[in-house]
Amino acid sequence: MNGTRARETVQKLWNASKSLQGGGVSYYEYVTELTYLLLLKMLEEVKRDGVKLEERLPNDLRWGELKRLEGEQRLIRYRAMLLELGTSDKFNFPLVKQVFTDAKTSLTKATALTTLITTIDNVDWYAAEEDGLGDLYEGLLERTTSERKSKAGQYFTPRPLIETIIALTKPKVGEVIQDPAAGTGGFLIAAHRAIMRETDDLTKVSKDVAFAQRNSKYQGAELITGTHRLNTMNLLLHGIDQPIDCIDALTSDAEKFDPANLILTNPPFNKFPERVSRSDFVTTASAAKGPLPFVEHVVRGLKEGGRAAIVIPDNTLFEDNMGRELRNWLMDLCDLHTILRLPTGIFYAQGVKTNVIFLNKKSEERVGATKAVWFYDMRAQMPNFGKTRTLTTADFEPFIEAFGDDPLGHAKRKDEGETGRFRKFTRAEIAKRNDNLDITWLRDDVEVVEEGLTEPDDIAAAILGHLRAALEEIEAVSDELAEVIEAEE
Repeated sequence: MNGTRARETVQKLWNASKSLQGGGVSYYEYVTELTYLLLLKMLEEVKRDGVKLEERLPNDLRWGELKRLEGEQRLIRYRAMLLELGTSDKFNFPLVKQVFTDAKTSLTKATALTTLITTIDNVDWYAAEEDGLGDLYEGLLERTTSERKSKAGQYFTPRPLIETIIALTKPKVGEVIQDPAAGTGGFLIAAHRAIMRETDDLTKVSKDVAFAQRNSKYQGAELITGTHRLNTMNLLLHGIDQPIDCIDALTSDAEKFDPANLILTNPPFNKFPERVSRSDFVTTASAAKGPLPFVEHVVRGLKEGGRAAIVIPDNTLFEDNMGRELRNWLMDLCDLHTILRLPTGIFYAQGVKTNVIFLNKKSEERVGATKAVWFYDMRAQMPNFGKTRTLTTADFEPFIEAFGDDPLGHAKRKDEGETGRFRKFTRAEIAKRNDNLDITWLRDDVEVVEEGLTEPDDIAAAILGHLRAALEEIEAVSDELAEVIEAEE
Protein backbone atom coordinates (compact mmCIF):
# COMPACT_ATOMS: atom_id res chain seq x y z
CA MET A 1 0.00 0.00 0.00
CA ASN A 2 1.22 3.53 -0.72
CA GLY A 3 2.94 4.41 2.57
CA THR A 4 1.57 7.91 3.09
CA ARG A 5 -1.94 7.11 1.89
CA ALA A 6 -2.05 3.94 3.99
CA ARG A 7 -1.00 5.78 7.15
CA GLU A 8 -3.59 8.48 6.51
CA THR A 9 -6.37 5.90 6.07
CA VAL A 10 -5.34 3.98 9.18
CA GLN A 11 -5.16 7.25 11.13
CA LYS A 12 -8.69 8.22 10.07
CA LEU A 13 -10.06 4.87 11.19
CA TRP A 14 -8.01 5.01 14.38
CA ASN A 15 -9.16 8.51 15.28
CA ALA A 16 -12.72 7.22 15.39
CA SER A 17 -11.73 4.98 18.31
CA LYS A 18 -11.04 8.04 20.49
CA SER A 19 -14.72 8.91 20.53
CA LEU A 20 -15.51 5.43 21.88
CA GLN A 21 -13.01 5.36 24.75
CA GLY A 22 -15.38 7.16 27.11
CA GLY A 23 -17.95 4.44 26.49
CA GLY A 24 -15.61 1.74 27.78
CA VAL A 25 -14.69 0.26 24.38
CA SER A 26 -11.10 -1.01 24.45
CA TYR A 27 -8.67 -0.80 21.52
CA TYR A 28 -8.99 -4.52 20.95
CA GLU A 29 -12.79 -4.35 20.99
CA TYR A 30 -12.63 -1.42 18.61
CA VAL A 31 -10.57 -3.32 16.04
CA THR A 32 -12.93 -6.27 16.38
CA GLU A 33 -15.87 -3.92 15.79
CA LEU A 34 -14.10 -2.49 12.75
CA THR A 35 -13.57 -6.03 11.48
CA TYR A 36 -17.32 -6.59 11.31
CA LEU A 37 -18.07 -3.28 9.63
CA LEU A 38 -15.07 -3.26 7.31
CA LEU A 39 -15.93 -6.70 5.99
CA LEU A 40 -19.48 -5.65 5.13
CA LYS A 41 -18.19 -2.49 3.42
CA MET A 42 -15.49 -4.38 1.53
CA LEU A 43 -17.99 -6.96 0.32
CA GLU A 44 -19.92 -4.03 -1.17
CA GLU A 45 -16.80 -2.56 -2.78
CA VAL A 46 -14.83 -5.59 -3.98
CA LYS A 47 -15.68 -7.51 -7.16
CA ARG A 48 -14.69 -10.98 -8.31
CA ASP A 49 -15.25 -11.69 -12.02
CA GLY A 50 -17.22 -8.45 -12.31
CA VAL A 51 -19.67 -9.30 -9.52
CA LYS A 52 -19.72 -7.65 -6.10
CA LEU A 53 -18.99 -10.14 -3.35
CA GLU A 54 -21.99 -8.95 -1.38
CA GLU A 55 -24.24 -10.48 -4.06
CA ARG A 56 -23.66 -13.74 -2.19
CA LEU A 57 -25.51 -12.27 0.81
CA PRO A 58 -29.25 -11.52 1.20
CA ASN A 59 -30.16 -7.85 0.82
CA ASP A 60 -30.98 -7.46 4.52
CA LEU A 61 -27.48 -8.60 5.53
CA ARG A 62 -25.53 -6.07 3.48
CA TRP A 63 -23.82 -2.75 4.18
CA GLY A 64 -26.67 -0.90 2.46
CA GLU A 65 -29.10 -2.16 5.09
CA LEU A 66 -27.10 -0.45 7.83
CA LYS A 67 -26.82 2.73 5.78
CA ARG A 68 -30.58 2.78 5.20
CA LEU A 69 -31.48 2.80 8.89
CA GLU A 70 -30.83 5.48 11.49
CA GLY A 71 -30.54 5.90 15.27
CA GLU A 72 -31.64 3.11 17.59
CA GLN A 73 -33.17 1.16 14.68
CA ARG A 74 -29.71 0.93 13.11
CA LEU A 75 -28.10 -0.34 16.33
CA ILE A 76 -30.86 -2.89 16.90
CA ARG A 77 -30.58 -4.15 13.31
CA TYR A 78 -26.77 -4.26 13.57
CA ARG A 79 -26.95 -6.54 16.61
CA ALA A 80 -29.35 -8.83 14.77
CA MET A 81 -27.18 -8.85 11.63
CA LEU A 82 -24.12 -10.00 13.59
CA LEU A 83 -26.05 -13.02 14.82
CA GLU A 84 -27.58 -13.83 11.42
CA LEU A 85 -24.29 -13.48 9.52
CA GLY A 86 -22.72 -16.08 11.79
CA THR A 87 -25.61 -18.56 11.89
CA SER A 88 -28.04 -18.06 8.98
CA ASP A 89 -28.60 -20.83 6.43
CA LYS A 90 -29.94 -18.26 3.93
CA PHE A 91 -26.53 -17.95 2.25
CA ASN A 92 -23.38 -19.99 1.59
CA PHE A 93 -20.28 -17.91 2.26
CA PRO A 94 -18.02 -19.82 4.71
CA LEU A 95 -15.45 -17.04 5.11
CA VAL A 96 -18.12 -14.56 6.14
CA LYS A 97 -19.71 -17.01 8.56
CA GLN A 98 -16.34 -17.69 10.15
CA VAL A 99 -15.67 -13.99 10.76
CA PHE A 100 -19.13 -13.53 12.31
CA THR A 101 -19.22 -16.73 14.38
CA ASP A 102 -20.24 -15.78 17.96
CA ALA A 103 -19.98 -12.12 16.99
CA LYS A 104 -21.45 -9.50 19.29
CA THR A 105 -21.07 -5.75 19.47
CA SER A 106 -19.43 -3.77 22.27
CA LEU A 107 -21.31 -0.65 21.17
CA THR A 108 -24.10 0.53 23.45
CA LYS A 109 -24.91 3.85 21.79
CA ALA A 110 -26.39 4.39 18.33
CA THR A 111 -24.26 7.51 17.91
CA ALA A 112 -21.07 5.41 18.25
CA LEU A 113 -22.21 3.08 15.48
CA THR A 114 -23.08 6.08 13.29
CA THR A 115 -19.59 7.53 13.85
CA LEU A 116 -17.94 4.31 12.69
CA ILE A 117 -20.21 3.88 9.66
CA THR A 118 -19.63 7.50 8.59
CA THR A 119 -15.86 7.18 9.02
CA ILE A 120 -15.71 3.98 7.00
CA ASP A 121 -17.98 5.38 4.30
CA ASN A 122 -15.68 8.39 3.87
CA VAL A 123 -12.63 6.24 3.06
CA ASP A 124 -11.52 6.24 -0.57
CA TRP A 125 -12.06 2.51 -1.07
CA TYR A 126 -10.95 2.53 -4.69
CA ALA A 127 -7.53 3.79 -3.59
CA ALA A 128 -7.55 1.47 -0.57
CA GLU A 129 -8.16 -1.60 -2.74
CA GLU A 130 -5.56 -0.46 -5.23
CA ASP A 131 -2.98 -0.05 -2.47
CA GLY A 132 -3.87 -3.22 -0.59
CA LEU A 133 -6.74 -3.77 1.80
CA GLY A 134 -4.68 -6.30 3.73
CA ASP A 135 -1.97 -3.76 4.50
CA LEU A 136 -4.59 -1.32 5.72
CA TYR A 137 -6.09 -3.89 8.07
CA GLU A 138 -2.70 -5.02 9.31
CA GLY A 139 -1.89 -1.38 10.05
CA LEU A 140 -4.88 -1.32 12.38
CA LEU A 141 -3.74 -4.49 14.11
CA GLU A 142 -0.28 -3.02 14.59
CA ARG A 143 -1.74 0.16 16.07
CA THR A 144 -3.75 -1.94 18.51
CA THR A 145 -0.73 -3.80 19.81
CA SER A 146 1.41 -0.66 20.03
CA GLU A 147 -1.26 0.90 22.24
CA ARG A 148 -1.59 -2.22 24.39
CA LYS A 149 1.93 -3.61 24.64
CA SER A 150 0.76 -6.37 26.96
CA LYS A 151 -1.06 -7.86 23.98
CA ALA A 152 1.92 -7.85 21.66
CA GLY A 153 3.11 -11.40 22.27
CA GLN A 154 -0.38 -12.84 22.05
CA TYR A 155 -1.59 -11.07 18.94
CA PHE A 156 1.36 -9.63 17.07
CA THR A 157 4.90 -10.87 16.48
CA PRO A 158 7.11 -7.88 15.56
CA ARG A 159 7.14 -7.43 11.79
CA PRO A 160 10.96 -7.09 11.52
CA LEU A 161 11.36 -10.47 13.24
CA ILE A 162 8.78 -12.11 10.96
CA GLU A 163 10.39 -10.68 7.83
CA THR A 164 13.82 -11.86 8.97
CA ILE A 165 12.59 -15.41 9.57
CA ILE A 166 10.85 -15.43 6.17
CA ALA A 167 14.02 -14.20 4.44
CA LEU A 168 16.05 -17.01 6.01
CA THR A 169 13.59 -19.93 5.63
CA LYS A 170 12.60 -19.01 2.03
CA PRO A 171 9.00 -20.29 1.59
CA LYS A 172 8.36 -21.82 -1.83
CA VAL A 173 5.22 -22.19 -3.94
CA GLY A 174 3.61 -25.60 -3.52
CA GLU A 175 4.90 -26.09 0.01
CA VAL A 176 2.57 -26.83 2.93
CA ILE A 177 3.24 -23.97 5.35
CA GLN A 178 1.89 -24.20 8.86
CA ASP A 179 1.56 -22.16 12.04
CA PRO A 180 0.02 -24.11 14.97
CA ALA A 181 -0.34 -20.93 17.08
CA ALA A 182 -1.21 -18.50 14.31
CA GLY A 183 -2.46 -15.43 16.21
CA THR A 184 -3.57 -12.85 13.65
CA GLY A 185 -1.71 -14.67 10.85
CA GLY A 186 1.55 -12.75 10.59
CA PHE A 187 3.78 -15.68 9.62
CA LEU A 188 1.35 -17.16 7.08
CA ILE A 189 0.75 -13.78 5.45
CA ALA A 190 4.46 -12.98 5.26
CA ALA A 191 5.12 -16.40 3.69
CA HIS A 192 2.35 -15.74 1.15
CA ARG A 193 3.81 -12.33 0.32
CA ALA A 194 7.22 -13.90 -0.30
CA ILE A 195 5.71 -16.53 -2.59
CA MET A 196 3.70 -13.89 -4.45
CA ARG A 197 6.88 -11.89 -5.07
CA GLU A 198 8.72 -15.01 -6.24
CA THR A 199 5.96 -16.02 -8.68
CA ASP A 200 4.83 -12.57 -9.89
CA ASP A 201 1.52 -12.87 -8.03
CA LEU A 202 1.26 -16.59 -8.94
CA THR A 203 1.17 -15.78 -12.66
CA LYS A 204 4.33 -17.85 -13.23
CA VAL A 205 2.59 -21.07 -12.11
CA SER A 206 -0.39 -22.99 -13.47
CA LYS A 207 -3.94 -22.11 -12.43
CA ASP A 208 -4.20 -25.37 -10.50
CA VAL A 209 -1.02 -24.63 -8.53
CA ALA A 210 -2.17 -21.05 -7.88
CA PHE A 211 -5.59 -22.26 -6.67
CA ALA A 212 -4.01 -24.82 -4.35
CA GLN A 213 -1.64 -22.22 -2.95
CA ARG A 214 -4.49 -19.93 -1.94
CA ASN A 215 -6.87 -22.65 -0.78
CA SER A 216 -4.93 -25.48 0.86
CA LYS A 217 -1.23 -24.79 1.36
CA TYR A 218 -1.52 -22.47 4.37
CA GLN A 219 -2.60 -24.37 7.45
CA GLY A 220 -2.78 -23.53 11.11
CA ALA A 221 -4.66 -23.21 14.35
CA GLU A 222 -5.75 -20.41 16.63
CA LEU A 223 -7.58 -21.35 19.80
CA ILE A 224 -8.89 -17.96 20.93
CA THR A 225 -12.12 -17.07 19.12
CA GLY A 226 -11.57 -13.31 19.01
CA THR A 227 -8.02 -13.63 17.71
CA HIS A 228 -9.17 -16.24 15.18
CA ARG A 229 -11.73 -13.76 13.87
CA LEU A 230 -8.98 -11.18 13.24
CA ASN A 231 -6.88 -13.91 11.63
CA THR A 232 -9.65 -14.88 9.21
CA MET A 233 -10.17 -11.29 8.13
CA ASN A 234 -6.43 -10.70 7.79
CA LEU A 235 -5.84 -13.79 5.64
CA LEU A 236 -8.87 -13.00 3.48
CA LEU A 237 -7.68 -9.46 2.76
CA HIS A 238 -4.20 -10.71 1.87
CA GLY A 239 -5.50 -13.12 -0.75
CA ILE A 240 -5.48 -16.40 1.21
CA ASP A 241 -8.90 -17.83 0.47
CA GLN A 242 -8.94 -20.81 2.86
CA PRO A 243 -9.11 -19.72 6.52
CA ILE A 244 -7.32 -21.64 9.25
CA ASP A 245 -9.36 -23.40 11.92
CA CYS A 246 -10.29 -22.28 15.41
CA ILE A 247 -8.78 -25.39 17.01
CA ASP A 248 -6.18 -26.50 19.54
CA ALA A 249 -3.03 -27.90 17.91
CA LEU A 250 -2.16 -29.73 21.13
CA THR A 251 -5.21 -31.99 20.83
CA SER A 252 -6.40 -34.53 18.25
CA ASP A 253 -7.62 -31.51 16.23
CA ALA A 254 -4.12 -31.42 14.74
CA GLU A 255 -4.77 -34.68 12.87
CA LYS A 256 -6.33 -32.62 10.09
CA PHE A 257 -2.96 -31.00 9.24
CA ASP A 258 -0.92 -32.29 6.32
CA PRO A 259 2.77 -33.04 6.94
CA ALA A 260 4.43 -29.65 6.58
CA ASN A 261 7.36 -28.50 4.47
CA LEU A 262 7.74 -25.40 6.62
CA ILE A 263 6.47 -24.52 10.11
CA LEU A 264 6.79 -20.96 11.39
CA THR A 265 5.38 -20.19 14.81
CA ASN A 266 5.51 -18.09 17.96
CA PRO A 267 3.57 -20.24 20.44
CA PRO A 268 2.39 -19.03 23.86
CA PHE A 269 5.26 -18.57 26.30
CA ASN A 270 3.28 -19.40 29.42
CA LYS A 271 2.22 -22.79 30.74
CA PHE A 272 -1.52 -23.44 31.08
CA PRO A 273 -3.40 -25.69 33.53
CA GLU A 274 -4.76 -27.93 30.77
CA ARG A 275 -2.76 -31.01 29.82
CA VAL A 276 -1.75 -32.10 26.34
CA SER A 277 -4.09 -34.67 24.77
CA ARG A 278 -2.24 -35.97 21.73
CA SER A 279 -2.01 -39.74 21.24
CA ASP A 280 1.11 -39.34 19.07
CA PHE A 281 3.03 -37.38 21.72
CA VAL A 282 5.64 -39.17 23.84
CA THR A 283 8.10 -36.72 25.37
CA THR A 284 5.52 -34.10 26.44
CA ALA A 285 2.48 -36.38 26.55
CA SER A 286 1.61 -35.46 30.15
CA ALA A 287 2.86 -31.87 30.08
CA ALA A 288 0.89 -28.74 30.77
CA LYS A 289 0.15 -26.92 27.53
CA GLY A 290 2.96 -24.51 26.75
CA PRO A 291 6.21 -24.09 24.80
CA LEU A 292 7.58 -27.64 25.22
CA PRO A 293 4.54 -29.43 23.71
CA PHE A 294 4.47 -26.96 20.82
CA VAL A 295 8.09 -27.84 20.04
CA GLU A 296 7.15 -31.52 19.97
CA HIS A 297 4.23 -30.70 17.68
CA VAL A 298 6.56 -28.91 15.27
CA VAL A 299 8.98 -31.84 15.07
CA ARG A 300 6.17 -34.35 14.57
CA GLY A 301 4.33 -32.07 12.13
CA LEU A 302 7.26 -31.72 9.73
CA LYS A 303 7.77 -34.15 6.89
CA GLU A 304 11.30 -35.48 6.42
CA GLY A 305 13.33 -32.71 4.82
CA GLY A 306 10.99 -30.06 6.24
CA ARG A 307 12.29 -27.01 8.08
CA ALA A 308 11.04 -24.83 10.90
CA ALA A 309 11.63 -21.65 12.87
CA ILE A 310 10.15 -21.43 16.38
CA VAL A 311 10.14 -18.50 18.80
CA ILE A 312 10.72 -19.91 22.31
CA PRO A 313 11.46 -18.54 25.79
CA ASP A 314 14.87 -19.09 27.41
CA ASN A 315 13.65 -21.76 29.82
CA THR A 316 12.89 -24.09 26.89
CA LEU A 317 16.63 -24.10 26.23
CA PHE A 318 17.69 -25.05 29.75
CA GLU A 319 14.73 -26.67 31.55
CA ASP A 320 15.76 -30.03 33.01
CA ASN A 321 14.00 -33.43 32.99
CA MET A 322 11.25 -33.18 30.34
CA GLY A 323 12.97 -30.19 28.76
CA ARG A 324 16.30 -31.96 28.45
CA GLU A 325 14.65 -35.11 27.12
CA LEU A 326 12.81 -33.06 24.50
CA ARG A 327 15.98 -31.27 23.36
CA ASN A 328 17.87 -34.57 23.14
CA TRP A 329 15.07 -36.14 21.09
CA LEU A 330 14.81 -33.07 18.84
CA MET A 331 18.55 -33.05 18.12
CA ASP A 332 18.45 -36.75 17.26
CA LEU A 333 15.65 -36.34 14.70
CA CYS A 334 16.48 -32.85 13.45
CA ASP A 335 19.48 -30.78 12.53
CA LEU A 336 19.14 -27.95 15.03
CA HIS A 337 21.57 -25.77 13.13
CA THR A 338 20.96 -22.23 14.45
CA ILE A 339 19.73 -20.47 17.59
CA LEU A 340 19.15 -16.70 17.61
CA ARG A 341 19.14 -15.09 21.05
CA LEU A 342 16.64 -12.24 20.64
CA PRO A 343 17.12 -8.86 22.33
CA THR A 344 15.10 -7.85 25.35
CA GLY A 345 12.29 -5.33 25.06
CA ILE A 346 10.41 -6.89 22.16
CA PHE A 347 8.54 -9.45 24.28
CA TYR A 348 8.72 -7.75 27.66
CA ALA A 349 5.01 -8.20 28.22
CA GLN A 350 5.44 -11.93 28.78
CA GLY A 351 8.28 -11.35 31.20
CA VAL A 352 10.63 -13.77 29.45
CA LYS A 353 13.65 -13.57 27.21
CA THR A 354 13.25 -15.24 23.85
CA ASN A 355 15.05 -17.04 21.06
CA VAL A 356 14.40 -18.40 17.60
CA ILE A 357 15.48 -21.96 16.88
CA PHE A 358 15.99 -23.04 13.26
CA LEU A 359 15.87 -26.75 12.45
CA ASN A 360 15.50 -29.26 9.62
CA LYS A 361 13.91 -32.66 10.13
CA LYS A 362 16.24 -35.44 8.98
CA SER A 363 14.43 -38.60 10.03
CA GLU A 364 11.51 -40.14 11.91
CA GLU A 365 14.09 -42.19 13.83
CA ARG A 366 16.76 -41.06 16.28
CA VAL A 367 19.83 -40.77 14.05
CA GLY A 368 21.87 -38.10 15.85
CA ALA A 369 20.98 -35.53 13.20
CA THR A 370 22.50 -32.50 14.96
CA LYS A 371 26.29 -32.39 14.63
CA ALA A 372 26.74 -28.78 15.76
CA VAL A 373 24.65 -25.74 16.70
CA TRP A 374 25.47 -22.15 15.74
CA PHE A 375 24.46 -19.44 18.23
CA TYR A 376 23.97 -15.78 17.36
CA ASP A 377 23.78 -13.45 20.37
CA MET A 378 21.64 -10.45 19.46
CA ARG A 379 20.91 -9.75 23.13
CA ALA A 380 24.15 -8.89 24.88
CA GLN A 381 25.57 -5.40 24.46
CA MET A 382 22.58 -4.27 22.39
CA PRO A 383 20.53 -1.03 22.55
CA ASN A 384 17.44 -0.70 24.72
CA PHE A 385 14.39 -1.78 22.72
CA GLY A 386 11.02 -0.31 23.56
CA LYS A 387 8.93 2.70 22.61
CA THR A 388 11.93 5.01 22.35
CA ARG A 389 14.06 2.55 20.35
CA THR A 390 11.96 0.23 18.23
CA LEU A 391 13.22 -2.92 16.57
CA THR A 392 13.85 -2.58 12.82
CA THR A 393 14.82 -4.90 9.98
CA ALA A 394 18.22 -3.20 9.89
CA ASP A 395 18.92 -4.57 13.37
CA PHE A 396 18.77 -8.10 11.94
CA GLU A 397 21.07 -7.52 8.96
CA PRO A 398 24.29 -8.76 10.65
CA PHE A 399 22.51 -11.95 11.69
CA ILE A 400 21.12 -12.50 8.19
CA GLU A 401 24.61 -12.12 6.75
CA ALA A 402 26.08 -14.53 9.30
CA PHE A 403 23.28 -17.08 8.74
CA GLY A 404 23.96 -17.24 5.00
CA ASP A 405 21.78 -17.87 1.97
CA ASP A 406 20.95 -21.54 2.60
CA PRO A 407 17.59 -22.04 4.39
CA LEU A 408 18.91 -25.35 5.74
CA GLY A 409 21.80 -23.64 7.46
CA HIS A 410 24.49 -25.17 5.26
CA ALA A 411 26.03 -21.92 4.01
CA LYS A 412 29.67 -21.29 4.78
CA ARG A 413 29.90 -19.71 8.22
CA LYS A 414 32.61 -18.18 10.39
CA ASP A 415 32.98 -18.69 14.14
CA GLU A 416 33.64 -15.17 15.47
CA GLY A 417 35.15 -16.36 18.75
CA GLU A 418 34.59 -15.11 22.30
CA THR A 419 34.41 -11.45 21.28
CA GLY A 420 31.99 -12.01 18.40
CA ARG A 421 28.26 -12.66 18.21
CA PHE A 422 28.28 -15.87 16.12
CA ARG A 423 29.75 -19.07 17.52
CA LYS A 424 29.64 -22.80 16.83
CA PHE A 425 29.28 -25.51 19.50
CA THR A 426 29.56 -29.18 18.60
CA ARG A 427 27.02 -31.76 19.70
CA ALA A 428 29.65 -33.27 21.99
CA GLU A 429 30.26 -29.90 23.66
CA ILE A 430 26.53 -29.46 24.18
CA ALA A 431 26.23 -32.96 25.66
CA LYS A 432 28.89 -32.03 28.22
CA ARG A 433 26.61 -29.17 29.24
CA ASN A 434 23.84 -31.69 30.03
CA ASP A 435 22.15 -30.67 26.73
CA ASN A 436 21.67 -27.14 28.06
CA LEU A 437 21.33 -24.83 25.05
CA ASP A 438 21.24 -21.60 27.04
CA ILE A 439 24.78 -20.70 25.99
CA THR A 440 26.25 -17.24 26.49
CA TRP A 441 29.75 -15.83 26.20
CA LEU A 442 29.40 -12.06 25.77
CA ARG A 443 29.26 -10.06 29.01
CA ASP A 444 26.00 -8.15 29.42
CA ASP A 445 25.22 -5.99 32.44
CA VAL A 446 21.42 -6.09 32.60
CA GLU A 447 21.27 -3.33 35.21
CA VAL A 448 23.22 -0.95 32.97
CA VAL A 449 20.98 -1.78 30.02
CA GLU A 450 17.82 -1.15 32.01
CA GLU A 451 19.12 2.15 33.37
CA GLY A 452 18.60 3.47 29.83
CA LEU A 453 14.86 2.79 29.86
CA THR A 454 12.82 6.00 29.97
CA GLU A 455 9.23 5.08 29.05
CA PRO A 456 7.03 4.05 32.04
CA ASP A 457 5.66 1.09 30.03
CA ASP A 458 9.18 -0.20 29.37
CA ILE A 459 10.28 0.24 33.00
CA ALA A 460 7.16 -1.49 34.32
CA ALA A 461 7.59 -4.29 31.80
CA ALA A 462 11.21 -4.81 32.83
CA ILE A 463 10.18 -5.13 36.49
CA LEU A 464 7.42 -7.52 35.51
CA GLY A 465 9.94 -9.49 33.51
CA HIS A 466 12.16 -10.03 36.54
CA LEU A 467 9.20 -11.09 38.69
CA ARG A 468 7.91 -13.54 36.12
CA ALA A 469 11.37 -14.96 35.47
CA ALA A 470 11.70 -15.63 39.20
CA LEU A 471 8.24 -17.23 39.25
CA GLU A 472 9.17 -19.48 36.34
CA GLU A 473 12.25 -20.70 38.20
CA ILE A 474 10.07 -21.53 41.21
CA GLU A 475 7.56 -23.34 38.95
CA ALA A 476 10.37 -25.30 37.28
CA VAL A 477 11.62 -26.53 40.68
CA SER A 478 8.05 -27.41 41.63
CA ASP A 479 7.56 -29.37 38.39
CA GLU A 480 10.82 -31.27 38.96
CA LEU A 481 9.78 -32.20 42.50
CA ALA A 482 6.39 -33.36 41.22
CA GLU A 483 8.08 -35.57 38.63
CA VAL A 484 10.36 -37.10 41.27
CA ILE A 485 7.41 -37.81 43.59
CA GLU A 486 5.41 -39.31 40.70
CA ALA A 487 8.34 -41.55 39.75
CA GLU A 488 8.75 -42.78 43.33
CA GLU A 489 5.07 -43.64 43.57
